[in-house]
Amino acid sequence: MKTAKKLPTRPADHSAPKLVRRVLLVNEPDETRQQITQFLRNAGYDVTGATTGPEALILCRETKFDIVIANWSLPCMSTLEFCRAYRVQSGASYGFVILMMPRRDMPEILAALEAGADDFLKLPLAPAELEVRLTTGERMLRVEESLRNSNDQLRSALDKLRDTQTAMERDLREARKLQQGLVRERSGRWGPFDLSLLLRPAGHIGGDLVNFFPIDDSRVGFYALDVSGHGVTAALLTAQLSVHLSGSSDQNVALRAAQSGSEAVHPAALAHFFNNMMLEEMITDSYFTMIYAELNHKTGKVQMVQAGHPHPVLQRADGRIEEIGAGGMPIGVVEDPIFDEIEFTMQPGDRLMVASDGVIEARSPAGHLLGEEGLRAIMQTNAFLSGHAFLESMAWSVSEYCRGERPDDMSAVLLEYRKSADTVSLRGS
Repeated sequence: MKTAKKLPTRPADHSAPKLVRRVLLVNEPDETRQQITQFLRNAGYDVTGATTGPEALILCRETKFDIVIANWSLPCMSTLEFCRAYRVQSGASYGFVILMMPRRDMPEILAALEAGADDFLKLPLAPAELEVRLTTGERMLRVEESLRNSNDQLRSALDKLRDTQTAMERDLREARKLQQGLVRERSGRWGPFDLSLLLRPAGHIGGDLVNFFPIDDSRVGFYALDVSGHGVTAALLTAQLSVHLSGSSDQNVALRAAQSGSEAVHPAALAHFFNNMMLEEMITDSYFTMIYAELNHKTGKVQMVQAGHPHPVLQRADGRIEEIGAGGMPIGVVEDPIFDEIEFTMQPGDRLMVASDGVIEARSPAGHLLGEEGLRAIMQTNAFLSGHAFLESMAWSVSEYCRGERPDDMSAVLLEYRKSADTVSLRGS
């Protein structure tokens, strides 16, 4: 190696540096190595020397060096081999590599950069150039440390987020069990009538609810409601509404009058009660749609209110399908809503389907709605099925239509008038 110009010594900095950088100087012992070593130590660096590439790699395994300054010509191992081995050995631990070169040929520089070098010093060394390269190395090291600290903080935040998400998933699974428990009985039988329920949230919990309750020895009430939105807010409102429509006569709004010997609350009056409750007592922007009906299982007469819920579908014994209702307004939107009041009589062989918008608004991957036509097609295709077998087949058809990407809750009430009059009165299954 050519003898470098004598490097000026920096005055010693007696103030304790905040961070001492470790430098590995890989060069055969000579005057240049001594001068560079003295210059670095005066600048506050902790300097270690090595003569060959293999010796330097051994030192790097034992100590993390922030800066490595290596001569272009090394014994035992070429500088390019040393750079490659150093990068593989250091892994995620970054060190700034400066190569001292007698000339700057572009092919050699490109090969060195590809091997893992970061910067270059021309021989013989000039003091100002060495300071510039060290300054560049310091800047790159600070950037790398900042990125590493940011990555560590991000990794820690992600770990905490993952733990929180796991806890939320666990809580939502428990909430799903509780919400499913609101519907204790999924089917009922009264004389010749069978009633079956389907409740299938899109996520862990949802805003749909279906259920039924006996009113007296000849009538049963059943309902389907759909709270706007999804998730916890919708589920909480659904739970509160379920209390007002539970099987307990002292809590069920529709049964309070019947408890005193009067007639049960008429379906339309029940809808107005909920509308007033939503506007006057609930501090929420939510609303819900509902179908509530009373079935006289001795006469087949059905009295129903439709409040913004999708149209019920009545399939007659001969296969004809009739869409019932004019729609009505949702509950909890305006002070004086108009609800649709419906009366009809079912005959043996008829069945009534009340499905949520999660059924008719299911979309194919191409964006096409299943719609009421699709629901009618499902009912005609599955006319030979009944009860839960029919509902499960319908749910499967809807999932297939949207290829499993179902964004909304799916619920339904199926009321069937058996052709052979069975007078068995058995609630629950």
